[in-house]
Parts: sequence; C-alpha cells; structure tokens
Amino acid sequence: MTGTTTGPGLPFRVSNSTMKSQTPEFKRLTPHCGAEVQGINLSQPLDERATDILTTALAEYCVLFFRDQQLTPEQHKAMGRCFGELHFHPAWPRLLEGHPEIMEIFVDKNTKRIAGEDWHSDVSCGPEPPLGTILHMLETPPSGGDTLFASMYAAFDRLSAPMQQFLEGLSAVHDGEHVYRGGYGDVQPESETYPRAEHPVVRTHPVSGRKALFVNRTFTTRIVELPRQESDAVLQLLFRQVEQPEIQCRFHWRPGSVAFWDNRCSQHHALWDYYPNRRRGLRVTIRGEAPFWRPESG
Repeated sequence: MTGTTTGPGLPFRVSNSTMKSQTPEFKRLTPHCGAEVQGINLSQPLDERATDILTTALAEYCVLFFRDQQLTPEQHKAMGRCFGELHFHPAWPRLLEGHPEIMEIFVDKNTKRIAGEDWHSDVSCGPEPPLGTILHMLETPPSGGDTLFASMYAAFDRLSAPMQQFLEGLSAVHDGEHVYRGGYGDVQPESETYPRAEHPVVRTHPVSGRKALFVNRTFTTRIVELPRQESDAVLQLLFRQVEQPEIQCRFHWRPGSVAFWDNRCSQHHALWDYYPNRRRGLRVTIRGEAPFWRPESG
C-alpha cells in the first residue's frame, strides 16, 4: 500500500486503487448536533472518497462520533492529516512522548483543574483557529465524564432577524492570555506571550457556506465596534445562546471512543463530575484558516 504526501504534516491521501474504500454511515443524535458513524475503521488509511464524505458530514453534523476504535499514535496523526496540517497547541504542557502533535488529556485524583470546563471552540484566540479536533479516549471513569457539544449554526439561526443583522460584520477579540498563563498549573516566564486575534462575530463555514456564531465564553473578551458596557451585555446574551440544551448533544465516552468535532461551527464543554477517578485520552488538532464572513452566505 502506498500513499503520497507533499511534505511533513500536509494532507495525506491514499489512492483509490490501493485499497477497498470504506463507506461510512451516519445516525443523527439530535436535530441540530452530532452523528454516530458506523462502517469505518479509523486504523485503516482513509482514501479520498471516505475523506470527502467525512468532510461534508463534519460540516453538517458539527461533531462525529466513532465507537470501538483502536489507534496507534501514528494512525491517529495519519487520520488527522487527511483533513489538513496538524496544529501545535500554544500552551499545553502534557504531550505524548515522541509525538509533539499529540496532546495527552489526563485527569486523576491529583488534578486541580481541567481544561474545557466552560463552553469554547479550541484555541479560537489564534489568528487561524483549528479546523477540527480528534480525541481518542483510552480510559474512562465508572460514570460521568461526558462532553457536551452545541451547534453554532443553530445558535445563530435561533436569534431574531434584527439581532442577526446587527451582529453580522462585527468583530470580536479572542485572547489566550487569561486562559493559558498559569492555567495548567505550570509557571511560564513573563516573556512568554499567548495568541490574541480578532475574528468575525458571525463566520461563514468554508464547506457548508452556512453562518455560525463565533464567540465563546472562554476566549472572547469584547466586541471591537461596541463600547465596553454594550459589548459585555451583548456577549453575555450570546454566551447564554450557546448554552441552550435544544441545540446540544451529549456524548458518553467509552474506552475506544473517538470524537471528531468541527471548531468552525461547534463549541464543547467537558464535564468534570467524576473526581477522583481517572480519565485519559489522546488528541490531535487540525490547522484551520482565518475566519471570514460572507454576507451572502446561507
């Protein structure tokens, strides 16, 4: 079996002539968010057809779930590279040895704080926030430890028409300083800097063409065009919009479960309701592009 790549970390595609194509099937979890995927073994290389199907489905369902998957670190990275270059986190302290692209997610009785305890889109403070994230869970607690996901298409669609029109074309500041400095229990030098960027409050998804709300409680600090008091009020309204259960799905992890979420049109919230039990997983993240807003998008 042979594959081609144009450079380290660039999208990897397997020729259709080298293997039997896998045909994934999708079962929607809730009306607005999430689908379980069957008929695919992620340890096997994805050909162009399977990759294209998953790319379209990811943009539609916001997050895809796979059960009973066994992945080596190399297979995990190869899956991610089917969708783009891999992203390196600006601050995560725990990386898998020999694999700097892979973040180890580890919680036990000694953990003081976990990442993702509030609604967010991964590293939205970067100038080119990640396209998506693939988390492979290895150990789970006896109960609890679920992750909530919400559709940012639905969050935008459920706003009134006047509010939608008001928000379109506005920009918001996303700042990593208050999140990353000391946020993982380590001490960083004062000279260390963290990403900060301005992005559209409403972005156009590059695959689906749909409009999605793109502000989150973790990273977004203000709306550029508004005075502070107005900005704070509008952001609080939008943060609450994300938290509506009607636009969410809830995923219960098992060992071997994989979640692949689209950071361009979803947010997620990790529940830490399982202390002092252990939870461990490995995560790769795929580089994205600078968010944009296209007025004529749907």
